[in-house]
Amino acid sequence: MLLQKKNTSFRIGLTIAVIMAALALIGYVWTPYDPVAIAGSQKFLPPSLRHLFGTDNFGRDIFSRVMAGMGTTFFISLCTVAIGGAVGTLVGAFTGYFGGVADLILMRVCDAITAFPSILLALVLVTIIGQGKYQIILILGILFIPSFARVVRGEVAKERTLNYVASARLMGASHLRIIFRHILPNTVQVLLPIVAIGFNNAVLAEASMSYLGVGVQPPDASLGRMLSEAQTYLGRAPWYALFVGLAIVLMILGLSLLTEGLQQRRRA
Repeated sequence: MLLQKKNTSFRIGLTIAVIMAALALIGYVWTPYDPVAIAGSQKFLPPSLRHLFGTDNFGRDIFSRVMAGMGTTFFISLCTVAIGGAVGTLVGAFTGYFGGVADLILMRVCDAITAFPSILLALVLVTIIGQGKYQIILILGILFIPSFARVVRGEVAKERTLNYVASARLMGASHLRIIFRHILPNTVQVLLPIVAIGFNNAVLAEASMSYLGVGVQPPDASLGRMLSEAQTYLGRAPWYALFVGLAIVLMILGLSLLTEGLQQRRRA
């Protein structure tokens, strides 16, 4: 029964995540209407067959903007996890394998980054680097490095003491070969849930920063900014906030269930 429950969480999360990812990928390249085209005569139209989610205060099709916003969010989250994961894995692998002064310094840098609330540190970096889609990717990528570095460091430090690593050294394998050919492949099972958690956190972080007005800037569509704008029109167009909020909730729910399923499968 427990195994069935675990598999159910994984299947439901994977299904929701795949559907949302498919909509996001489609929305990144195609939408039913131009998501930034203004049509003054079409303002605040309720949901219908022509406009599935209705229209907003500029007459823009909300369904098209949700698709485009999801595409933007997934792109930012994917790039964020790629940067944080790649750099964090390298930092964790080398510090965990070699230890010493480099390990001490780099881990203290990670401690310094994680000592501040992420959203506060992100806001500080925004004032330095600037606002925009690619600036947000860089900022969030930097903030995600410590979480990957700590996990990889712990796993590599544990793996380097095992017999297969000692055997590789005796056979004359170089340190780089041991790290990348032998140790890191054995950490994949541990990294998968961390990647899913990182993607989930990246979606939340991007939506939060855009909601505060320091993330993705107009005319690009962003779910967080759309939700912020929709609050002004709750009485006149409640469907605006409803459908945008539902898209965010489903994205987070799917990724959360997928993460939980991956962690449960690993422990099984």
